[in-house]
Amino acid sequence: MLRVHGILGRADDPEVHAALHRLEHRDGIEYLFVPAHEAGRKRFRLTTDRGTDCAVSIDRDQALFDGAVLAMDDSRAIVARFGEQAVWRLIPRDTEAALQLGWHAGNLHWRGRFDGEVLEVLLDGDVDTYRARIANLIDQGLVRDA
Repeated sequence: MLRVHGILGRADDPEVHAALHRLEHRDGIEYLFVPAHEAGRKRFRLTTDRGTDCAVSIDRDQALFDGAVLAMDDSRAIVARFGEQAVWRLIPRDTEAALQLGWHAGNLHWRGRFDGEVLEVLLDGDVDTYRARIANLIDQGLVRDA
């Protein structure tokens, strides 16, 4: 279990954002999705999207917010996100389409997981931004929403 105390910064702060960007290229960002019923608490225990068990404590004078950086070192950062993890579910038409989808998802560094033949892309932004990146596969009928 990782003990996390306090908020180190904001993900949208220019200096912090630059550090997060470097970590993102090394697949070093973990998101801690905080459900609404936990958002106002000063102490809670949750698991990141990568499976890291975190015991979080926030100082009395701090308030947790979406994009709060809770931990950061040279190899990873843990960033708080409010609500549920947004997921885009995709179904490839056949094996060849699945290989193309997998190549694109890997090349774009999308975080994903499999549910049978369905690729679940863990979204960090608007789904339309993701959709635009594989528009050719969708337009050709190789991939469709699940």
